[in-house]
Amino acid sequence: MSTEPPETTEGAEPESADGKPAEGAQVSEAEAELAAQRAERERIERRKAERQGPIEAGGKLSGKAADLLAAVRAVESGEKPAVPVFEEARPAPRRPAPEPVRRPSAVSPGEVVPAAGAVEEVRGVLAQGGAPEGLAAQAAVVLGEGGAEVLRADPWQLLRVAGVRPEQADGFARALLGAEAGPGDERRGRAVTVWLLEQAALAGHTALDMSALATALGRQGVPDAEGAVRNAISEGDVLVFQDALAEAGVAAPRGDAEEEEAERPVRVLVGLERYAMAEESLADGLARLVNGVPKQDGAGEEWERAAGSAEGSAGELIRAVAGHGLVLHTGGEASLAEPAALLTAAHALGLRAWAAAHSPVGRERFAALVEDAGVATVAGLLSGAEGPGRDADGALDVDLLVVLDAPQLDVEAAALVTESLPDGARLVLAGDPGVLWSVGPGRVFADLLAARVCPQIASRRPDPGPLGELVSGIGVGELNQVAAPGKEVVIVPVRDAGEAVHRTVQLVADSVPRAIGVPAEETQVITPGHGGAVGTRALNAALKERLNPGPGRFGGFDPGDRVAYSPAPGRTLPGRVTMADGEGLHLVCGGEEIVVPRERVEQSVRHGWALTAHQAVGCRWPAVVVVLPGDAVPALSRPWVYTAFSRADRHLSVVHGVEQALPRAVAEVAAKPRTTRLPVLLAPQVPVADG
Repeated sequence: MSTEPPETTEGAEPESADGKPAEGAQVSEAEAELAAQRAERERIERRKAERQGPIEAGGKLSGKAADLLAAVRAVESGEKPAVPVFEEARPAPRRPAPEPVRRPSAVSPGEVVPAAGAVEEVRGVLAQGGAPEGLAAQAAVVLGEGGAEVLRADPWQLLRVAGVRPEQADGFARALLGAEAGPGDERRGRAVTVWLLEQAALAGHTALDMSALATALGRQGVPDAEGAVRNAISEGDVLVFQDALAEAGVAAPRGDAEEEEAERPVRVLVGLERYAMAEESLADGLARLVNGVPKQDGAGEEWERAAGSAEGSAGELIRAVAGHGLVLHTGGEASLAEPAALLTAAHALGLRAWAAAHSPVGRERFAALVEDAGVATVAGLLSGAEGPGRDADGALDVDLLVVLDAPQLDVEAAALVTESLPDGARLVLAGDPGVLWSVGPGRVFADLLAARVCPQIASRRPDPGPLGELVSGIGVGELNQVAAPGKEVVIVPVRDAGEAVHRTVQLVADSVPRAIGVPAEETQVITPGHGGAVGTRALNAALKERLNPGPGRFGGFDPGDRVAYSPAPGRTLPGRVTMADGEGLHLVCGGEEIVVPRERVEQSVRHGWALTAHQAVGCRWPAVVVVLPGDAVPALSRPWVYTAFSRADRHLSVVHGVEQALPRAVAEVAAKPRTTRLPVLLAPQVPVADG
């Protein structure tokens, strides 16, 4: 998964005493989104109660301090993915360029600007322990008021700073505590437990099985793993759950009801409060939609008339939405015509209907299919920057919301969406179940499809042409050869990394424009990871040299450069540099002009001729070049291949250096499992749907 670092707190606009932006302040997109999320979470809690800057330069650091700062910066910048603690085991060694993961920050950027005095106090403790003083601002934000005293009392709290690993925190602790610091220290066990759960979230889990967590603690040298977890639970650092296995899909033993309750097997899960609350809030919001009665618009005959005039499964979708508060819709790119027909029908009935896509590109593509219908991005909808706005109660001012690219919803975003809907509203989650799951923790769309708690409408509208045929086969585990008379699909075999880079540049700059008629600026390169000899960094350097050479006058960028801009964790906006001045780097992303402040450029903007598959989700281009170097084999899976290949509208070139690993990945390597609690939380609240 891609790693785009979150923005720093430097450069944030002034805030008033209540935490809101000061009057007249210019609020960035990320800050507006975060403010909206904070307000929404407060509203969620009230509703549930009613129902029941970049890091400072490292100076002249050397040795362990320099290594620690370099490790943190590598994770922050995306140059190095966070440690893959919870990847499933593979028979072959894993080291080449995996798909990086995006780090969910412990404290959202822009929420807190620490006092200068607090930063200086933390800096002093870091210097005393041999840690880089450049971490002071970030540590002060994460640890809050009195952060210096927190570190003195428990040096392993340094693990809460993103990018710090246990062995580095151990060195810091030894410098502060001397012989008192040991692997069996209770403070170390608690801190490593929390750190491991954060690493699990990077891998998509919202919680971990107790046994898996204990095993991971043992690998980190914690002598009493179960004791460490119990200690973390008692201190309130983590939460523990006991979920009946019958509710998770395993048949409960038969017999007397009391005996059944007593003997029913359970799984013990441990998780962080952040994701536990989000998942519980999401389950509550979904149950409200499923069990509630959709707003009665007195238009039953009109709904049926609209369904009858629609084609095929579009009519089924309209009928399902007419009578249900929550509906799932599955299909590929061509199936977008069906949610478009639904929105058109809803508008004809006088309903306030909106759609929300994952990216600005997806928003514009869907907007072209509907007339007089509102289309936003999910992030813009939640932040208030786009969409219908909110009513007096803080709910979205809609009767029907269609969320496209639903597999990209993590538990936190999905919870905000569901709890933002007013009573009586309808929600449609639509998307292609074959693509990669969300960057953040959870597998909301897949969990809902498996739970069968609401109507599910599968589109019967296949994507057309050779590309559609190829992608459809991948979706069922078959990599078929397809007839491509118009060179819709071209395979370019390569022997090594150098040849892969050379052929990729040749395809983008020469072959595709000449043979297919798609210019270089409309051709996107997709590769499995950021690092390695054929990762995004290497390919972007080669493509820039060929397509837009320049000195990189502003943080490595020149006007005309294609970029990938990350305004907030989990989001990537493809765009282009237009200019740079004292305000910052000027971009155009999805038709919108964006100015990235100078201090945020290094952490939130990269070159974008080449992207990872996760960065490309939600977007499509006329031509796509997918690069599969030999070291990409461990990163390949059916969802990755499906996602990468399905980004092309007219032409797909595959720079192929993995031989039989590609068909094997399509046939045998499914998505990595994620541990989530959503099905268990939904089971007692909603009945299983018939259809």
